[in-house]
Amino acid sequence: MKTIFGKLYVQVLLAVILGAIIGVLVPETGTALKPLGDAFIKLIKMLLAPVIFLTVVTGIAKMESMKELGRVGFRALIYFEVVSTLALVVGLVVVNVFKPGVGMNVDIASLDTSSLATYTTAARHASFMDFIMNIIPDTIVDAFAKGNVLQILLFSILLGVALAQVGPRGKVFVDTLDSLMQGMFRIVNMVMRLAPIGAFGAIAFTIGKYGFGSLFSLGKLMACVYLTCAVFVIVVLGPICRYSGFSLWKFLRFIKEELFTVLGTSSSESVLPQMISKMEKAGVSKPVAGMIIPSGLTFNPDGQAIYYTIAAIFIAQATNTPLTLADQLIVLAVLMFTSKGSAGVTGSGFIILAATLASLGTIPVAGMVLLLGVDRFMSEARAITNTIGNGVGTMAIAKWVGALDKDKMNRALNGEPEPVEGAVAVPNTGGASYAATTEIMGPVAGLTVSASRV
Repeated sequence: MKTIFGKLYVQVLLAVILGAIIGVLVPETGTALKPLGDAFIKLIKMLLAPVIFLTVVTGIAKMESMKELGRVGFRALIYFEVVSTLALVVGLVVVNVFKPGVGMNVDIASLDTSSLATYTTAARHASFMDFIMNIIPDTIVDAFAKGNVLQILLFSILLGVALAQVGPRGKVFVDTLDSLMQGMFRIVNMVMRLAPIGAFGAIAFTIGKYGFGSLFSLGKLMACVYLTCAVFVIVVLGPICRYSGFSLWKFLRFIKEELFTVLGTSSSESVLPQMISKMEKAGVSKPVAGMIIPSGLTFNPDGQAIYYTIAAIFIAQATNTPLTLADQLIVLAVLMFTSKGSAGVTGSGFIILAATLASLGTIPVAGMVLLLGVDRFMSEARAITNTIGNGVGTMAIAKWVGALDKDKMNRALNGEPEPVEGAVAVPNTGGASYAATTEIMGPVAGLTVSASRV
């Protein structure tokens, strides 16, 4: 029993339950606990920039072929676009089958849209070209100061390529960065010990402020979102896992601590450093893990994509706005592009949805008021789906480009311990002996991956 409660995911789950109880019984206290969740998220965000920077730079600097880098990036973009589009399609199908908004008969004129002012104002400045230009930082310092993931990723790739071209002269600097990275991951492990406290505060605040009443009023919509996310993970990501040579269920068990943390914090960013580390443990090469996990938050937001299509069509159904099949396909096509610009923007889900509806002109933007009360409760499903999709995508892309060590992957997903570097042969109970492998030669662009690397 003591061992069970010592596990982080069990502590987080218990904290979520306790936070929900506090939010229901004493909502004022639950609302006041918001700083606990915010503090944990801030601690994680404090570590995002250095972890991404150090992982990507050291990984790329040790690569022998820069052609591999371009090949990884190109195939990653193809994967992201195909899978996120499938997420949009699955959402569109489910919302048309279950029709959660039909029968509500909401009068647009009666809605108070003052609460949407923040989102609609931001939406005017959220064009696709703004998103592209925002990838390039004004200065290097500015990118790190603002914690913009894509800007940091761009600079890290450029510096990694430059150090790889420098060759042996840059080895001392790369080794220094590598040592610093190990220290950063130690800090990540320290911070993750606080995940139960963060989850407790976040859930207590959510339940305390919004209450369970809003859940029942739009329960059908929430059920559609959660159902669609589950269908997407099983029907779309499941076959991708099988094709890539691993089990979806084993993978989910492998990242269970991260999933419970996301459940409590409603943020996929809260486990980004841990996901990079977990992907390396599962046999993904360091440069691939360092590139795909951060960029996937923006270019492969599967949970967000599902939410966008369901929310858009739900508003049309609730307000009796007629939509032909062609109209819905146009919504889908626009969301294929606008959904890629959601990272790094406060209230990004609402902003992107507002921008999309405003540009289409067929679905009333005012109908988004209907979503405000339950949006927070649906964010857990979106964040968890984003995290699973990002992890599966990283494994699949690594397999596609030959950057996945299958032996290491199987050991990690089966819960077997990693070979200890420098270990001597030890006889087993049957009298036979085995030698611990000290290095795993992965097909990662000529990169030797140490078995002790975390």
